[in-house]
Amino acid sequence: MSTVVPSPASAATAVPVVAPIVVEGSFLTLHYRLAGPAGEIINTFGGKPATLSLGTGELSPAVEQRLLGLAEGTRTAFDIPAGEAFGPRNADMVQWVARKLLKQLGDPNEQYAVGDVVQFPTPDGLGSYAGAVQQVREGEDGQSVQFDFNHPLAGQPVTFEVQLIGVL
Repeated sequence: MSTVVPSPASAATAVPVVAPIVVEGSFLTLHYRLAGPAGEIINTFGGKPATLSLGTGELSPAVEQRLLGLAEGTRTAFDIPAGEAFGPRNADMVQWVARKLLKQLGDPNEQYAVGDVVQFPTPDGLGSYAGAVQQVREGEDGQSVQFDFNHPLAGQPVTFEVQLIGVL
C-alpha cells in the first residue's frame, strides 16, 4: 500500500492579509458619529464618508488618540469623558456682538434667531469659525446678538462612533 503525500508546491498556502493600521499622519476615509447628552451633532453614516488626515486638526486630539492603532475595517464606539473631547466650556467664549459689526462682517440684512449658527472670518481672512446665537436684544445702542463660540460639545461627555473604510 502506498501513501500519497502532496508536495509542498501543490499544497494550498494561505498568505495572511494584514489590514492597514491607523498611525500619526494617516489619511483616513471613514464614517463617524459624534453625540452628546442632547443627541447627535455629526453623523456621516448613511451618507458620504468623510476623508481627513490625522494630525491636521480636523478632529480633536482626544478623538484622534482613540483612532490610533485601529485597523482598516474596524467599527467601534468610544465614550469620552466630559470636557476631554472638546475642552471645558469657557464663559469668555459667550460674547455680545453689536449689529453694526455684524453688518460689516456679513450680509447687512441678515436676521438672527436663537439657535442659528453663524460663520465669522478669522482675522487673517484665511479661515472661519462659528458661533451659535443665544440671544438677540434691542438696546439704547442698537441691536446686539449674543453668540456662544464654544464647541457645541464643550464640557460634555461625547460618544464617538467610527467605521474605518480606508487607511493610507
